Amino acid sequence: MRSDAVTKGMQQAPHRSLFHALGLTEEEMSRPLVGIVSSYNEIVPGHMNLDKIVEAVKLGVSMAGGTPIVFPAIAVCDGIAMGHIGMKYSLVTRDLIADSTEAMAMAHQFDALVMVPNCDKNVPGLLMAAARVNIPTVFVSGGPMLAGHVKGQKRSLSSMFEAVGSYAAGTMTEEGVKEFEDHVCPTCGSCSGMYTANSMNCLTEALGMGLRGNGTIPAVYSERIKLAKKAGMQVMEMLKKNIRPRDIMTKDAFMNALTVDMALGCSTNSMLHLPAIAHEAGVELNVDLANEVSARTPNLCHLAPAGPTYMEDLNEAGGVYAVMNELSKKELLHLSCLTVTGKTVGENIASCVNKDPKVIRPVENPYSTTGGIAILKGNLAPDSGVVKRSAVAEEMLVHEGPARVFDCEEDAIDAIKGGRIVAGDVVVIRYEGPKGGPGMREMLNPTSAIAGMGLGSSVALITDGRFSGASRGASIGHVSPEAAVGGPIALIEEGDRIRINIPENRLDVDISEEEMEKRRAKWQPRAPKVTTGYLARYASMVTSGNRGAILEIQR
Repeated sequence: MRSDAVTKGMQQAPHRSLFHALGLTEEEMSRPLVGIVSSYNEIVPGHMNLDKIVEAVKLGVSMAGGTPIVFPAIAVCDGIAMGHIGMKYSLVTRDLIADSTEAMAMAHQFDALVMVPNCDKNVPGLLMAAARVNIPTVFVSGGPMLAGHVKGQKRSLSSMFEAVGSYAAGTMTEEGVKEFEDHVCPTCGSCSGMYTANSMNCLTEALGMGLRGNGTIPAVYSERIKLAKKAGMQVMEMLKKNIRPRDIMTKDAFMNALTVDMALGCSTNSMLHLPAIAHEAGVELNVDLANEVSARTPNLCHLAPAGPTYMEDLNEAGGVYAVMNELSKKELLHLSCLTVTGKTVGENIASCVNKDPKVIRPVENPYSTTGGIAILKGNLAPDSGVVKRSAVAEEMLVHEGPARVFDCEEDAIDAIKGGRIVAGDVVVIRYEGPKGGPGMREMLNPTSAIAGMGLGSSVALITDGRFSGASRGASIGHVSPEAAVGGPIALIEEGDRIRINIPENRLDVDISEEEMEKRRAKWQPRAPKVTTGYLARYASMVTSGNRGAILEIQR
């Protein structure tokens, strides 16, 4: 046991004295030490219930013969951080979470881990840590929020942001906005649509790192407490069998995750997180693979914001395993991949049927024959850009319009809400990438303003930043290379004609290469927006969005 290094032998007597100071008995010190990584806090709605999940995990570990010991991980609420400097501190926490968890696990020589995350960066951050530390690990999240109800319709956080846009357009009263405000987020949990948090929690099941239901059982259901107990017991089984994260997170497992991502219509942020997690697992996962996977994977779900169904509906329809069962009918999954259950993917999903074909389309009758995410390339995005294809209006799949150029999110929002953006425009927001932001802010405010003002089917938005999973419409993010390093997006000028062709995976600006070179010769790097603290250190190490915004020492 790894924990022998701190609990066994004469040389470890000082260590044991400190365990005695914690109130541990000799019997507890003789058992495997299981670290419970708790993302609980009182500021993130998706995390306010994690104390109960953690207590249930501890019971499961104890029942199975282990000694559970809790330590924390931080979390940022992207909704609360949205639209101000706080959003610069969202993506960057992914690496803080991975680093601090690695440090705690290694310093204290835990034998196994149970990760208890829920929201956007905690799940990928802890998956990255699991791959690094590589001791038996299972994930159990806090679960999704139930949908809200406004005027008899199910609603979610994206509806709230769009209501603000409607108010700016004069199509909703202040009282109408207040009704949304009071009712769209009715319970604790990760926001109720297929946004980033729920996307990543669903993908823990597809990767094999979470038990069935981890992505979909609502936060307020007692079934979630039972799942947490099972996770605590299951990690002890993994320890006995020495099943480790890198045994599970193989290249085939990541291909399964990409396939399920396409079928579910997950957040574009998965195109940042999956490559970063794979990198930690020693697997190369180029985002270009996404189009290859998309070409053969049908899109089976239109969960909010792409459609009118929510996480609770997906759960009732059979959850992620039911989606995977549908995909297996076309031999689209690697069924022999090992999972935290100790069984293969094929064994796990064998009896998981689709209970509601309105929520999970049968594989013979998909929303589209291709997946929910597309990677775009062209002279505006030589490395890549990412769009949630399943959330784009049909008439915007192919679009050409004049560039309306802004060097920060705030200026773009002012123009949108001020009525200066009109049908046909292509809004370009740059210098918001991983380095340029720094921190690659999400752009839910401008996309929601566009939708709320009735422009969602006539205006596109392109950025080297990124989008919330709650964004919908022709919103193309992660444009790489970013403006801060002299990517073509830095060279766009007001009025340039931009061509978007999502079916052909193209993103181009209608200027000649000669003109592009003239502009490139004149371009000068901008002074860093932040020069002190963690953001400055992050900016000095972060790579581009097409590489998952992983950190590397810049030589």
